[in-house]
Amino acid sequence: MNKSLKRVLQIGIPVVIVGAIVIPRLDFFSNKDASTPTTAPQAANRGALPVTGMVASMSTSGNGIPVTGVLVANEEVELVSETAGKVVKIAFEEGALVKKGTLLVKVDDSDLQAQLARAEFQKELLAAKLERQRILLKRESISVEEFQQLETEYNMNLADIELLKVRIARTEIRAPFDGRMGFRFVSEGSYLQSSTKVSSIVDNSYLKIEFSIPEKYIDLPLVGRKLTFQPSGMEYQIEAEVYAVDPQADVATHTITLRARYRNTKNLVAGMFVKGELMTAENLKYILVPTEAVVPEMDGKRLWIVKNKKATSVPVQTDSRNSQFVEVTSGIQVGDTVLTGGLMQLREGMIVNVKLNK
Repeated sequence: MNKSLKRVLQIGIPVVIVGAIVIPRLDFFSNKDASTPTTAPQAANRGALPVTGMVASMSTSGNGIPVTGVLVANEEVELVSETAGKVVKIAFEEGALVKKGTLLVKVDDSDLQAQLARAEFQKELLAAKLERQRILLKRESISVEEFQQLETEYNMNLADIELLKVRIARTEIRAPFDGRMGFRFVSEGSYLQSSTKVSSIVDNSYLKIEFSIPEKYIDLPLVGRKLTFQPSGMEYQIEAEVYAVDPQADVATHTITLRARYRNTKNLVAGMFVKGELMTAENLKYILVPTEAVVPEMDGKRLWIVKNKKATSVPVQTDSRNSQFVEVTSGIQVGDTVLTGGLMQLREGMIVNVKLNK
């Protein structure tokens, strides 16, 4: 009996020990195989650079061509003195509205007035003498030559009078058009040299918006187009109309300059910066990408796109742009995934995990 029990124990104890070792290992392998399908995607993305991107699509201009420009006065003149002399009168206030022909500044003309008075007296004397000579000529008491000499002297006197009046007029600075006066740079009693700037006058009743667009739009009928613009720092929109196109393109920027006119009802002033849109009748189509997606280089511009889950840099051609978007004319196609974020860490052929922007 003891021998049988001993044999059972000799056989049973090793079996129990082997079972205790083998069964947990079988559970481990079964659990590992069961977890493989859920962790495989994570393993596949492990090591991929997280980036953001967008799918390139065709855009159609609904509002027009985005532009920026500056306001230009309808008329603007720097007032300068045409003659040298002492200022005896300043007849305007800085910032005041003046009418065309209003006297603004008077330069001393006392010497010219004295010369004019003398010439006027000579005119009366010569006129009376000429009349007597005409009577004598009819009686043939004097020669024709004598009469013509006196007549020439009289006409020269009339010319001297007109010249003095012109010189006197040049001692007065008058408003060339209706407008608002600028700051003055002279005072009464100061001595003016010829061409000395006295002040300026600006007509802001109408304002011109000067802006540029890419030269490829030159085929469009631009004159008469509507321009909707917004002054810098203001929230309202204003409408103007294009009235002139510069006949020459800028060789450096390949743009053409246009001017639109606006009746100034908002008290805007010349020199203000504006941004707006030039309305077009055509549905212009193009691919727009965010400005941060375009990488400038020495030989041009590039975009990062995704091919087979790998980042690839491609050269592109761009055209007009604004503060947010750039128009891409060649280099990418509709449907390409363009990378817009995380570009600083990208390298050619790097595997990326793209999160598409809405």
